[in-house]
Amino acid sequence: MEKNVFGEELKVCCTSPMTGYFRDGNCRTISEDTGTHTVCAIMTDEFLDFSLSKGNNLITPIPYYNFPGLKAGDKWCLCASRWVEAEKAGKAPLVILEATHEKTLDFTSLETLVKYAYIKT
Repeated sequence: MEKNVFGEELKVCCTSPMTGYFRDGNCRTISEDTGTHTVCAIMTDEFLDFSLSKGNNLITPIPYYNFPGLKAGDKWCLCASRWVEAEKAGKAPLVILEATHEKTLDFTSLETLVKYAYIKT
């Protein structure tokens, strides 16, 4: 059973658009996932622009890879290192902690992640 940052069962991040390294809606990973796509985040225009400025265009659809392109409000499994980079630049999106894989803790602390926790209202 995959675990989240709390050591509990990993929840689904998003199935529309379908996300995750395995495109199964979960932010789980394996050693071949060199990007470590473990952070379940809610996209913002600010983050998408930041990612684009770093050479990772998450906005433009790529039908060949069944990638719809992302917009603000979409949930997506981000590379842990890119999220940390965005956090240091003041551009990090909110995170759904229950759907963020425990492997993320190899890149940042739970305390830092909690500061960006998405809270359902």
